[in-house]
Amino acid sequence: MYRTRRLCKYEGSKLARNSIIIIGAGIAGLSAGCYGQMSGFSTRIFEMHSAPGGLCTSWHRQGYTINGCLQWLVDTAPSSGFYRIWEELGAVQRIRFVNHEEFVRIEGVNGDTFIQYSNLDRLERQMLDIAPEDEETIRKFINGARDYAQVGTPIEDSKLHGAAYQSKVLTFKTLHEKWSRRTVGEFFSSIKSTKLRKIIDQLWHPSVPASFILMILSFLHRGEVGYPVGGSLEFSRAIERRYMSLGGEVHHSSKVVKILVENDRAFGVKLDDGSEYHADYVISAADGHATIFEMLGGRYTDSTVRSYYECLPTFPPLLHIALGVNHSFEEVPPIANGISFTLLEPIKVAGMELNRLGVVIFNFDPTLAPPGKTLVKVLLNSDYDYWERIHKCPDRYRSEKDQVANQIVALLEKRFPGFEDHVEMRDVATPITFHRYTGNWKGSYEGWLLTQESSGLQMSKTLPGLDNFYMAGQWVEPGGGVPTSAISGRSAIQIICNRENIPFLTSVQ
Repeated sequence: MYRTRRLCKYEGSKLARNSIIIIGAGIAGLSAGCYGQMSGFSTRIFEMHSAPGGLCTSWHRQGYTINGCLQWLVDTAPSSGFYRIWEELGAVQRIRFVNHEEFVRIEGVNGDTFIQYSNLDRLERQMLDIAPEDEETIRKFINGARDYAQVGTPIEDSKLHGAAYQSKVLTFKTLHEKWSRRTVGEFFSSIKSTKLRKIIDQLWHPSVPASFILMILSFLHRGEVGYPVGGSLEFSRAIERRYMSLGGEVHHSSKVVKILVENDRAFGVKLDDGSEYHADYVISAADGHATIFEMLGGRYTDSTVRSYYECLPTFPPLLHIALGVNHSFEEVPPIANGISFTLLEPIKVAGMELNRLGVVIFNFDPTLAPPGKTLVKVLLNSDYDYWERIHKCPDRYRSEKDQVANQIVALLEKRFPGFEDHVEMRDVATPITFHRYTGNWKGSYEGWLLTQESSGLQMSKTLPGLDNFYMAGQWVEPGGGVPTSAISGRSAIQIICNRENIPFLTSVQ
């Protein structure tokens, strides 16, 4: 056991307690580590997996790289206010991003195709062509996205900037409050076109706040949504390299099983091998449920914290089906979120009925497959309890995964004739897989589902009655996502800096 005590002197001869242990090398943990190092702390990260990134990861099968997370990422252009944060984290300097003209395609059984273009003018024209009778509603919605695109998304505290920036923040808040009052479903509830209504239901979940969709549309229009060539793990490794260049340490394959507490103060962690490590602060960027109810034994909760895990909806767990295909797919345009097509007949896959199938064809990233070949991916909502039951029987678990892969290949054969003959790699990750490798509660890939109720929820990064401890990541940030996790880790360090009365420092490599 050891205790890090490298002390730094600041104004007024104040000595800062400056050692931090971070649990989890996902995006939130890596971000906290980077900003902790930049601000003068001595940090080390303990990660249960053998690679960084948490959910933002990739893996390899038969010559293919399976991109397990990022299909698109916001704020990847210098025009974005958030871009500076990606630069500070070393995430964008050496990665090429692909910007797509098409975000997603919706195909009907009769051959009709709706394209969600990145450009708002093209998107608006297509919606008006389908439903001229709903012109007023369509224009109001698209103009809302244009308003977001014009003002941008302020990131920094307005108090740190001049009058112009403060005015921008005020404009954004006013706009955001206006569009956060209604969900997408509520906004489009009065439209007359049945065809447009079906398309909207397939594009955007009706319970999501309209503000969230409009912000995404504005990012797309501004060219600030990109795909990182090389995939998710390369993106995460770039941040890990930045962290290590700042002097940070990452301990992989080091699972934290207990957060050490004395007199209601966190002072370190215990690993699954029995070793203990001490620090002045502990930040958990790991799974929220495991942190609160396992690592801390449920001792530091109240009715508010418990209500989150008892009442709030989470993002549904996923079935992740990756296929290596000996075909270039040059005939298919590059589409960020892929093609969603209607099935001729409903089908049950792993106990869930499907009427549509979405497929992403990574013909825009040649690094994921051997020359002339392509990675193809299908994501399906699934049921954690279903997979937990059959996982107890290894033979049945393997058989069910094989059946899922076969069903998906057969469905894709109907959409892309000849597809099945070219499939040479099949990989199925279940909700159990997600839980095993990342610890995420019930396999949820983005934590708390973004709803009208949760979107305005300000979750505390501390736990009641526990000192020197903070949380970061998707379990304290409803809606989750990679940028949100990066901001969450950054915020945790800002809180500690404020507590220690030392400057929060940033830099770009």
